[in-house]
Amino acid sequence: MFNRFKDKLKGFKESVATKIKEKSNVNGVVDEAPIPEKSLSKPAPSAEVISSEDTKAFVKAEASTVQENSSKGGFSFASRAKSLIFEQEVVLSENDLEEPLWELEIALLESDVALPVAEDIVNTVKGELAGKKKKIRTDTGEIAEDALRSAILKVLSKNTFDIDEYMERAEKPVNIVFVGVNGTGKTTSISKVAAYLGEKGYSVILAAGDTFRAGAIEQLEVHANNLGLKLVKHKTGGDPAAVIFDAVEYAIAHHKDVVLSDTAGRLHTNANLMDQMRKIVRVTKPDLLIFVDEAIAGNDAVERARLFNEAVPIDGTILTKTDADAKGGAAISIAQITDKPVLFLGVGQDYPDLVKFDPNWLIDRLLGS
Repeated sequence: MFNRFKDKLKGFKESVATKIKEKSNVNGVVDEAPIPEKSLSKPAPSAEVISSEDTKAFVKAEASTVQENSSKGGFSFASRAKSLIFEQEVVLSENDLEEPLWELEIALLESDVALPVAEDIVNTVKGELAGKKKKIRTDTGEIAEDALRSAILKVLSKNTFDIDEYMERAEKPVNIVFVGVNGTGKTTSISKVAAYLGEKGYSVILAAGDTFRAGAIEQLEVHANNLGLKLVKHKTGGDPAAVIFDAVEYAIAHHKDVVLSDTAGRLHTNANLMDQMRKIVRVTKPDLLIFVDEAIAGNDAVERARLFNEAVPIDGTILTKTDADAKGGAAISIAQITDKPVLFLGVGQDYPDLVKFDPNWLIDRLLGS
């Protein structure tokens, strides 16, 4: 999972590690920022004896007497040298990070992370690293990974939604309608959500609202039989809004908790089917309208979600085939671009292969933790 994403990030982590190693060489720091002669109370020690007690005393004295300069990082030479010698810390400037951050942005874009999301991540990483003291560790690449983890977590946590908490407090029956592009695993995702909610103790009804595609009703009926669920259906070619309306009425009459409704797959460019979707929303008044697409579609999935959200505002997304996604771009980007949460990730073909979205779970797999 996300193997290509992990590979793309290696260059960034290695670049930051190299910069840290360069900065941790005290001689390099002395050469980089010499102290003006007039500010010295006694001659500076030579580079050859930089680790001697006299040199340490010299740097310690200068740390308290040399005025802080106006560099981008906000740290004077003396402060940086003191951090390196006594505290084993390093301070990276914006100039140090220019090349690594460029590599990071390219890596994110090549992994199908949407441009505004990539820029957000890069700026956050820059804020985490530039001009701040960082403890030097055995694995210097951890500093870069920690900053990246924090930045991606910030993006993924902007829009979150706990389906379990929602179901507990929602008035029953809860009417959930699923929309998306044909062939992305929408019907299978409905059956997985049905199994998930059934495990939580909710009574579920399925509605075969995809009356457009031949075989769609039969496909959902197979899942209903496998799960032992009631299926409300009409004939192929019927009005999908009527099917879903009847399913909700049945749920009310029989005190069921939730209705999960399938709809025909459609592209945003299909005006007739988009009008049909608007009618479904108008007539059935879903509590949740969930968009389903493939994680492996990358930026295409993100763009389709954005367009669906503009046509009929969605409440969240399910990304299927996450287990086959090498890039990870859609999983990172889609919530921020649509301003709506990711609810579930599909990680296989079986009913239990549905993971409730958790930012930390996803980051662990993105970064290979």
